[in-house]
Amino acid sequence: MDKKKLKALLEAEVEARNRVGELSYERPDPLLVASRYRDERIALVCALFGYGNAGLIVRFLESLDFSLLDADEETIRRELSGMYYRFQNSVDLTALFIALRRLGRERSIEEIVRRGYERRGEIRDGLWELIGELERLSGHQSRGYRFLIGRVPKDPERCAPFKRYMMYFRWIVRRDALDMGLWSGIDPADLIIPLDTHTHTVSLRLGLLKRKSYDMKAALELTETLRGFDPADPVKYDFALYRIGQEGKFRIEN
Repeated sequence: MDKKKLKALLEAEVEARNRVGELSYERPDPLLVASRYRDERIALVCALFGYGNAGLIVRFLESLDFSLLDADEETIRRELSGMYYRFQNSVDLTALFIALRRLGRERSIEEIVRRGYERRGEIRDGLWELIGELERLSGHQSRGYRFLIGRVPKDPERCAPFKRYMMYFRWIVRRDALDMGLWSGIDPADLIIPLDTHTHTVSLRLGLLKRKSYDMKAALELTETLRGFDPADPVKYDFALYRIGQEGKFRIEN
């Protein structure tokens, strides 16, 4: 498919998906829960637990009492005791809530991310700042917590695509019928596509991506391709690509 037809296909998909009804229990997505609260800390919790079956993600997120993010730490420990999600036990979940409680008393997530981002206009620098704060403020180490918050890579060009964080940045920076646009200090043009297996597969089949490895370099390559369609907002195509992959719409006519 040539570039003109491909752009038209993607623009049509974006327009069709850009509606509140795209988020529902029939078509679950963690953004369904995050958008109810429109809060940067709650949205981060929703994004970080955004792995696995979408329906189960939404069910788990709806079981959480997000008011605990402002409760005292003993209450957080007591109320989250016994709760878990896949690789995270109640101690890991408690550590995240306590870290976000402490963070909220010091500064906003936006301030932390902007501190790194503004050095050179690179969203990954903001991400490394955020991960560092979640490590520092929790005082907790475990395999489950490490999986949840990630770690700053030694080589930022050869690492995982950090899909859940990039999805969070999309939600919180962009503004349309789906994304909340709660932050104002980061340019949507600098966002990176939240690359998951669905998006990676469909992008390969559509010819948007050549790199077969599922990693940060693939996310950057795909973002650059999409920047050719819309330099100011390349990540606007993310949700459409995700849904195309999720729904199995791989057979595109040339």
